[in-house]
Amino acid sequence: MSPSERAAAGNAAQAGTLSGELGIVWELLEAGHVVGGLIVAHRHLAPLTLPGGVARPPEAGFVHAGSVVSLADTACGFGCAASLPPGAVDFTTVELKSNFLSTARLGEAVGCEARLVHGGRTTQVWDATVVNRASGKTMALFRCTQLLLSPRA
Repeated sequence: MSPSERAAAGNAAQAGTLSGELGIVWELLEAGHVVGGLIVAHRHLAPLTLPGGVARPPEAGFVHAGSVVSLADTACGFGCAASLPPGAVDFTTVELKSNFLSTARLGEAVGCEARLVHGGRTTQVWDATVVNRASGKTMALFRCTQLLLSPRA
């Protein structure tokens, strides 16, 4: 299966899941490398009204950190699934970290590129960079560790 065919399969597999509901679209999905993104919609934004009635001005609308983490974590997860070594049948995220550097606003395109930085027998470590494609600014740097699962004896 080609990387673009795998991306199309990944897009179809997301239907009804969090990444599908967030409108994430994969452009490239291959062993060790994933590229995708989303267009910022209202569902991706942090609330404008906070508990206690604190209201942010409408122009303060920015992407919720959870939307950014979901994009990056899904990129790394799909990449991990495409990069499983012989004997591994699945994986689970055991640690993740994200540094947020900037944001995106309603209607802007957000991209994510994830790369495998360690591919071992029992773990994989992935780095992802999330960018605002309109401004070119890096929005977040993300790293996660995936525990590779083998069949039980």
